[in-house]
Amino acid sequence: MSGEHTIKAIRGAFLDVTRAVEHPEEIESALRFIEDGLLLVRNGKVEWFGEWQDGKSRVPASVRIRDYRGKLIVPGFVDTHIHYPQCEMVGAYGEQLLEWLSKHTFPTEQRYADLDYAREMSAFFLKQLLRNGTTTALVFGTVHPQSVDALFEAASHINMRLIAGKVMMDRNAPEYLLDDAESSYQQSKALIERWHKNGRLLYAITPRFAPTSTPEQLAMARKLREEFPDTWVHTHLSENVEEIAWVKELFPERDGYLDVYHHYGLTGKRSVFAHCVHLEEKEWDCLSHTHSAIAFCPTSNLYLGSGLFNLQKAWHKNVAVGVGTDIGAGTTFNMLQTLNEAYKVMQLQGCRLSAYEAFYLATLGGARSLGLDDCIGNFHPGKEADFVVLEPTATPLQQLRYDNSASLIDKLFVMITLGDDRSIYRTYVDGRLVYERT
Repeated sequence: MSGEHTIKAIRGAFLDVTRAVEHPEEIESALRFIEDGLLLVRNGKVEWFGEWQDGKSRVPASVRIRDYRGKLIVPGFVDTHIHYPQCEMVGAYGEQLLEWLSKHTFPTEQRYADLDYAREMSAFFLKQLLRNGTTTALVFGTVHPQSVDALFEAASHINMRLIAGKVMMDRNAPEYLLDDAESSYQQSKALIERWHKNGRLLYAITPRFAPTSTPEQLAMARKLREEFPDTWVHTHLSENVEEIAWVKELFPERDGYLDVYHHYGLTGKRSVFAHCVHLEEKEWDCLSHTHSAIAFCPTSNLYLGSGLFNLQKAWHKNVAVGVGTDIGAGTTFNMLQTLNEAYKVMQLQGCRLSAYEAFYLATLGGARSLGLDDCIGNFHPGKEADFVVLEPTATPLQQLRYDNSASLIDKLFVMITLGDDRSIYRTYVDGRLVYERT
């Protein structure tokens, strides 16, 4: 189908960030707020964006205008670290990282050997993302290739921008969850060939973390990266003090935790390391020099007692950062609630996270950390039309605070601190409505 029938016209108040920035102080100058704007979408891409008065003549007479005045329309949220097989164990009680993995995570992930089960949970997972306004995510599967097949199948039905991968794990886990170096390579390669750049789907080479991969398996991860250099790498780094000590015992020949990954060629552009709570100075420098990125996961870092991520240091070192909900150590799919916790993490370190900085990290900053800011993250013409319609007054308390907020930054901050899934009014993926609050 072609012509005007493929056009969607969206009217309302819009907020986005027009360019990537090097310092948080620059974000306000890059912010774009249009109180009465128009977004024209054709075939899943932004065709035109600007003031309503400037664009209304562009709307064909036969096209219905979706009028969201009174709401706030923003780019879709970007979740840079999440485990879809852990949906059903959110809120598991009482452990820190290593005990939590053994007691809760591994038994849960065993179920994903069953393709039908993986399909059922993939559908649930994607619905949760969309009802919370998340339109792009970097996702862990399990060691089972069928877990990734099921997730990509589900995402392909709505042409969602998703990056995911099969866990590579050949030691220090239950036998029922182990692969080996060769099978992890072969299964990952087959998944890459089947799914990478299939529509809007992308593949991430996914060693769980250094303790659960032998040197032989990490060498196979390097081989995959060399054979498929436009794939992603997604793993964990320096989340927990005991974890770091364990890595140093397992890899005494390497100069610290990050050096394990760096030695095997797993740092670099499109490499995303979750957590990074306890980095050494040389590790910060390595992330910066290799243009690797960090997923800041405040809810899970607090929930597992892992520590406080140093966001200011990341800015200082010019390391790209996105925000991850980290379901299921994280306790919410909702980016607004996750940003609320990020604010508190910064407060505990004597720092302030502004509403604009938080908004940037969840949209264009997250896209930049994934190397996707050329195609998502704001409303520039030609970009993919993933966006969220927010309801700033979804609850009586939000209405009260909204009425007493004088400026845009105040209203946005109230939404971040008081918002949740009730604040998500509509979610659009690829220019199509995929969730509406009832």
